[in-house]
Amino acid sequence: MNRDSQLTLPPAPNLIGAIRSGFDAITNHIWLILFPIILDLFLWIGPRIKLTSLINNTSEELFRVSASQDPSLVELLGPMQEIWAEFAEQFNMLVLLRSYPVGITSLVVAKSAATSPVADLVGSWGIGSLWGELLRVLIGSWEIGSLSGVLLAFVVISLIGIAGGTLFFLVVAQAAVIGDISWKQVFSEWPWSSLQMFFLAILWTVIFLVITIPGSFLLSLVILSGVSYGQCALLVFAGAVFWLILPLVFSPHGIVLNQNSFFESVKISANLARKTLPSTVLFVLAVFLLSKGLDILWSYPKPTSWFLLVGILGHAFVTTGLLAASFVYYRDALRWMEEMVKVRDLKTV
Repeated sequence: MNRDSQLTLPPAPNLIGAIRSGFDAITNHIWLILFPIILDLFLWIGPRIKLTSLINNTSEELFRVSASQDPSLVELLGPMQEIWAEFAEQFNMLVLLRSYPVGITSLVVAKSAATSPVADLVGSWGIGSLWGELLRVLIGSWEIGSLSGVLLAFVVISLIGIAGGTLFFLVVAQAAVIGDISWKQVFSEWPWSSLQMFFLAILWTVIFLVITIPGSFLLSLVILSGVSYGQCALLVFAGAVFWLILPLVFSPHGIVLNQNSFFESVKISANLARKTLPSTVLFVLAVFLLSKGLDILWSYPKPTSWFLLVGILGHAFVTTGLLAASFVYYRDALRWMEEMVKVRDLKTV
């Protein structure tokens, strides 16, 4: 019998199998959903770090200068100034705790609001209430009025977010791939992994800016030329961004699972995406559609409604399960590539 006829190609990574295994792992370690639940509760009813005065003063100065150069812009800039004022009132710097590309998932980060049901409860208890005063301390707001303070807060909060996200990835990866969690191993790998994630976050930021800044400029020019052209250009731009980001999707996984350096993990992720392109595209799209599609449901309650708790719980379970599924898929894809190399080597003998 011919040698080639005895060789069987290994099965490609299975999308459905990876998702099922990921949710099974989280079901067996259901407490892992506490990571996103705690972050969401903290962002929802916790304290706020605000830049209201700084944003308002900056926007007013910019609009004043623009209006002085061209008085006809006053009516046009009025609605835009109101949008900036609303953004300044609702923005909370603590949303940076949801860091990228590695971070604890959050539903509330996209529902930033100036009030919460706890704030309404405090108001109903009155000014002199002991519990009301205590809650005002716990859920109070702190204002940053200087650029240096903003920069310091940005760095500190981002580092905390990356460190917390790395810990989240480490425990979810062990639950998904090993089936058990060794806290000794987690805490021994945490510092190194966090450092590599920090470097990876810088790389992602640079790539994102390189792609989006010139791309947004060109997209704006096309949109100004007509609505139909603008819609087509937006779809093309979104597709191009997805195609360029796809090779980096699994870059955090190599750091967490195999303790690779961020640069080596990026190379492995790009190679994996190239060799498993069809199944990887389907997996990433499935995860994106499941996550964002269900987020529409989870986000239906208003930030001032206690029913948002249901959305927070559902979001935590789904996103943690999908994260676990990504580690299962990454492990299976690496094994598939290794088996393919062995098959190729045998065929050349």
